[in-house]
Amino acid sequence: MSIKIQNLSKVYGTQRAVDDISFEVAKGEIVGFLGPNGAGKSTTMKILTGYVPATDGSAEVNGFDVKISPMQVKSSIGYLPEHNPLYLDMYVREFLEFTGSLYSLKGKTLQIKVAETIEMVGLGLEKHKKIGQLSKGYRQRVGLAQALIHNPDVLILDEPTTGLDPNQLVEIRDLIKSVGKNKTVIFSTHIMQEVEAICDRVVIINRGKIVANGTLSELKQGGKGIEDVFRELTT
Repeated sequence: MSIKIQNLSKVYGTQRAVDDISFEVAKGEIVGFLGPNGAGKSTTMKILTGYVPATDGSAEVNGFDVKISPMQVKSSIGYLPEHNPLYLDMYVREFLEFTGSLYSLKGKTLQIKVAETIEMVGLGLEKHKKIGQLSKGYRQRVGLAQALIHNPDVLILDEPTTGLDPNQLVEIRDLIKSVGKNKTVIFSTHIMQEVEAICDRVVIINRGKIVANGTLSELKQGGKGIEDVFRELTT
């Protein structure tokens, strides 16, 4: 399994942000991680990436335990946080060169990888601009590029299409689906159309607990749409 979570919990004071959840993501799957705001999606992803420690339970990425082998986990992951922190005063290419260097890419290897990633995410016309000059959609592309620069096996994307206009939504969804052909992807969202457009499988979390885990066809048994299923499970 590319991702394996067992009995994972995160407690802040008296609040159980994540409450004894378990699920797995197989190599090559694109899994939608759904839930309303405050359900525990971002907390789970932060634990997977080693950004915050779990209170109980375990999380593994590519066979590496997040607690025991954090550096191996980080090198296996490409992570796009919800708020996409970027250096707005840096140029696109400059930023990607800097990011690549953090993963020990150097010299010609770094230059080739930066060029390939820019082409992959459609930043060719923007690569000489400052990030602060870009639209929200292109900034999301830069965020995806920094997540992809070291060719990770696993992509963890936290609400990657938040705040985008309809055209940008379609472009970013297509990009995620394209790069997901060769990688394991878990991304959080509460947009049902996104799930139907991209996902192989869906994990729904509500109030820190997993309430559903299955393919779209499994969840929609009985003639219900995915929006109806989601509404029933999260109210």
